[in-house]
Amino acid sequence: MAAWKQILVAAVILLAAAVAWAGFFPGAPEILARWGMDWAVASTPKTEPGDGAPRQNAAVVQAMVVAAPVTSATINDRLQAIGTGRAAATVAVNPYAAGRLIEFQVTSGAHIEAGQVIARLDSDTEEIALERAKAQRDDARAKVERIRALRSSNTATAVQLTDAELELRNAELSVHDAQLALDRRSVTSPISGVVGILPIEAGNYVTSQTAIATIDDRSSILVDFWVPERFAAAVQIGSALTATPLADPRNVFEGTVTAIDNRIDDKSRTLWVQATIANPADSLRAGMSFQIGMKFSGDTYPAVSPLAVQWGSDGAFVWTVDNGKARRVPVRIIQRNTQTVLVDAPIASGDMVVTEGVQAVRDGGDVMIARGAAQPVDAPAGS
Repeated sequence: MAAWKQILVAAVILLAAAVAWAGFFPGAPEILARWGMDWAVASTPKTEPGDGAPRQNAAVVQAMVVAAPVTSATINDRLQAIGTGRAAATVAVNPYAAGRLIEFQVTSGAHIEAGQVIARLDSDTEEIALERAKAQRDDARAKVERIRALRSSNTATAVQLTDAELELRNAELSVHDAQLALDRRSVTSPISGVVGILPIEAGNYVTSQTAIATIDDRSSILVDFWVPERFAAAVQIGSALTATPLADPRNVFEGTVTAIDNRIDDKSRTLWVQATIANPADSLRAGMSFQIGMKFSGDTYPAVSPLAVQWGSDGAFVWTVDNGKARRVPVRIIQRNTQTVLVDAPIASGDMVVTEGVQAVRDGGDVMIARGAAQPVDAPAGS
């Protein structure tokens, strides 16, 4: 076949396809109108009823559709996160000075009070230094008393008395210094809490860098967890939450947010939040993992059936039915759920949207909602 004949046949086929598309595709008139080709719709031949076919007025033909009411759903109203607990206060106890550890006065797991002695170091040298300082103090005090007696008879000068009093003051400071050195041979707890496993035994030589015990204050537990940045503005100091230990889901503890970091982590896009949980029964331990739950007011959006969402060249839309007329409403999809789609659109709860029969619907056209159509059940939106 000659080339010009092939081109002619192809052109005829394309023309026939275009005419068929303009005449039968539901959205063709709108698309052609946007392209400025309204004349193509006007020139499309209308199908006339043949012999024996019933004649109907096209203006009164109504499309039969199935519609469902718009509902509403709330998102971003719940937060679930995994957190890690730690003691309200944790102290690793180190001695002030080096020496031989001669005894522990506590055992692992014991509850102690602040200031209670944990262990003792050898203190012979410090005891001798204290006795020497006391002797020097007593001698300085006796000297001051002698000079005061001589001063009353003008035998001693005022300068001698001043020097003696200064010597006494220095001797008293030496006693205080020696007493402090002796007291520091007894290692005390700076906080109240529970003693952990003791890492060394009595008899070991320790320095100021040696941790001889770890003490946890478990009167309350701090839980560190991270929340997505979309909740950053919603989380506030004092916000209530629930904490469920993953090891024992039967117990649910209540707590409050006590600290919020001042920045979003740029790698994980999360915010560090800290909560406090009371632990009066001492059933919680540092290092436990918790399921954190929080509730917020959230954002409410219209929810429609997934069958109602249609797509055109300009994006998603739905067909609404108002007084028997169809109206094309553009929508922006917010979230897809199992039974509903949350959209941002100028529609309200109770509005009817077409779910079946959309092929026969035209913007502004007459529609009839089929009776007895099943209505979708509201489905909760995820957070």
